[in-house]
Amino acid sequence: MSAGELDREIERLKVEIHRQVVENLDLRRIESQGPDQLRDQVRERVHKFVRQTKFLLTDLQRESVVAGVLDEVFGVGPLERYMSDPSITDILVNGPDQVYIERNGVLEKTSTIFANDAHVIQVIQRIAARVGRRIDESSAMVDARLPDGSRVNAIIPPLAIGGPVISIRRFGTTLEVDDLLESGSLVSEMLILLQAAVRGRLNLLVSGGTGTGKTTLLNILSGYIPNNERLVTIEDTAELKLRQPHVVRLETRPPNIEGAGEVRQRVLVRNSLRMRPDRIIVGEVRGPEAFDMLAAMNTGHEGSMTTIHANGPRDALSRLEMMVAAGDVTVPMGVARRQIGSALDVIIQLVRLQGGRRRVSRISELLGYRNRKYLVRDLFEFRQTGVVDGHAVGDFHACGATPRFLEKLAVAGINLPPGLFEERILESGGGGKR
Repeated sequence: MSAGELDREIERLKVEIHRQVVENLDLRRIESQGPDQLRDQVRERVHKFVRQTKFLLTDLQRESVVAGVLDEVFGVGPLERYMSDPSITDILVNGPDQVYIERNGVLEKTSTIFANDAHVIQVIQRIAARVGRRIDESSAMVDARLPDGSRVNAIIPPLAIGGPVISIRRFGTTLEVDDLLESGSLVSEMLILLQAAVRGRLNLLVSGGTGTGKTTLLNILSGYIPNNERLVTIEDTAELKLRQPHVVRLETRPPNIEGAGEVRQRVLVRNSLRMRPDRIIVGEVRGPEAFDMLAAMNTGHEGSMTTIHANGPRDALSRLEMMVAAGDVTVPMGVARRQIGSALDVIIQLVRLQGGRRRVSRISELLGYRNRKYLVRDLFEFRQTGVVDGHAVGDFHACGATPRFLEKLAVAGINLPPGLFEERILESGGGGKR
């Protein structure tokens, strides 16, 4: 038997022992036991079944089977080892033999395997059941949040024609602003501006592609909001972790198996206006709720923030236009554009460069909408100069433009250092930083 075949047989053995353990557990006794007692009981039963197996296992293989069955019972099976690793940000399963992880922005294939497609589906169903969701052939997709904040998306046949697929975006590790500075994601001059923008109640739009760190940056920026403000967060899957004492968290709800009970972001945004918020934070604007969010920013909820999928500031503004147009409110496009131009103050663009490094590539001021175009002025930007050892490198620059919103910040008692926006190179964005 080859090493690959042996690994497959061991995985099948874990699944079979897991089934036997579950079948032989006394459910009435489980309810009266604590987590440690239950784990000890399961471990004892697993050892018993391993001793009875027909396979001649080494001590190392035997311990691997025991640990694997415990992961099946209490965790997410073969993926549990990656869920406990804080350096891993994504876990991607394309099939029983294709398990990938992303660590420090780099995607790598692992040696982890599942017994078969049915094993992958079992893990998906356990994940869904633990968060009160259901997945089967009639409802073949699930999007859910795990207790540690990680986001899980899974899809099974017949929608996934190549077999079941799992995507887990992990949020187990909370980054601080020092981590962004250390990793070279931004420089101190940028941070000074962003801190002032949040404290001075400017409306912020964080733009970027998938995996560029939009939610991470939004979490960090929210830390500069004063503790005496009432905040309402609205998300499809709750990922924001605000530290202020006065936070109301709202989360959308998908339709049930009968197709009823759905609550979309737009409904929550509209409802939040009746909750007396000082600021509204939308995890990601994706559809018709864009119109209501912009209206809130224009009518007394200054300092609100959101993120959007876009490749640049102007692309982000175009996407907002499309979202407003997709709503059921008939708004002339000229009116929508002026609303966008007056609602937003600052656009923060994020990128993930070659090699996996994430950067704040641009911080821009939106001056409004005039003469049928948006007036966007770059304040800071990252300029790539090349690629070294597979990693993109470059420099951060101050663009030499003095923002108009300085007057608004001054009224709020916030004065930025003289020369902050003077045109110059600020710092290298390469040089070995991850």
